[in-house]
Amino acid sequence: MAKPARGFVNSLVMTGSIPAAAVSGHDFPRSVAGVALMSEFACDHGLSLERALDGSGLTPAQLTDPHLHVSAAQELAVATNLAIALTDEEHPGLDLGRRYRTTTFGIFGFACLASPTLGDALSFFLRYFDLTFAFCVPRVELSEAEVIVRLDDSALAAPARQFLLERDAAAILTVIEDLFPGQFAPTRVEIRRTRPASTTPFEDVFHQLPIFDRPENIVAFDPHLLTRPLPRADPRTLAQCEEQCRQLVTARRHRHGIAARVRDLLTHVDLDTAGPDEVARALHISTRTMRRRLGEAGTSYQILRDEVRETLAEQMLGTGALSVHDVAIRLGYAESASFIHAFKRWKGLTPRQFQLTSRAASAPTPRAAPRG
Repeated sequence: MAKPARGFVNSLVMTGSIPAAAVSGHDFPRSVAGVALMSEFACDHGLSLERALDGSGLTPAQLTDPHLHVSAAQELAVATNLAIALTDEEHPGLDLGRRYRTTTFGIFGFACLASPTLGDALSFFLRYFDLTFAFCVPRVELSEAEVIVRLDDSALAAPARQFLLERDAAAILTVIEDLFPGQFAPTRVEIRRTRPASTTPFEDVFHQLPIFDRPENIVAFDPHLLTRPLPRADPRTLAQCEEQCRQLVTARRHRHGIAARVRDLLTHVDLDTAGPDEVARALHISTRTMRRRLGEAGTSYQILRDEVRETLAEQMLGTGALSVHDVAIRLGYAESASFIHAFKRWKGLTPRQFQLTSRAASAPTPRAAPRG
């Protein structure tokens, strides 16, 4: 198969089809469903529920509450318990990861299923990454030859690191197979860990023998797969699911501490001229310290800047008083095209489509004519 032309790759990059993950670390709240699934896995392997939940502060009764959110530390405690208890088993992380189906992720999973293409589903996955249960943060790079997904497990400590890397990698591959039955196979897989005595479980998950003892964890695949249509694409379902996902992350990403202070400052400065140095000076700290503390809070200056831009864009477009070009200039974009691409990545609509949708939603409902 011929490799995609440069224009194909550039168009994907320019339109934001492959954005960065919405958060830069794993320290975000998550649904209790992930812990519930791990606890069920533990029981299937002969562990008591009490042992699986030890040190997490969670009770068995809480696992059945669909509205409960747990912290990353609580889920990590459960994963560590499993990693320690199942050391004699062969790659339990891979076995656990294969239990994660698209439907495990609730409305987020249904949105991925309803996406038009694999590229759209991947973009959605990254934009709403903090609706997953993952601990290994994905970083996606696109070239003319391949799409490279790097799974960063550097923030995890043993013994949970290997267990969670295997779980996350297997879960991602299993979900892609749900989206794309029988059509997805990586071109190469590289793993940081040493080569195990038995590689069969890895070959079963990745459909090939990974290269072990590598400096990074990498899954690469052909860029042509990004444009393949998904069999269950449904624009209406996708729009409904994305709106619910947006509401979920808005609630979960409620900022506090340093992130709240940076976000607040960004709403009161000229986004065209103010940069991280100016914001850091206003906080009376160095730019390096600000970036480090934002990273510790699971976010970044760029993520917060985009959040502010998205909020302001919605407000300005919603008034109908400003053109798309005027909004772009006020938000610090050099040209309208860049703003349009960014807005479509945020909302799944162009600014003009958003204006039309908002106008239709706010229009008064015609009153029925009185019966005479």
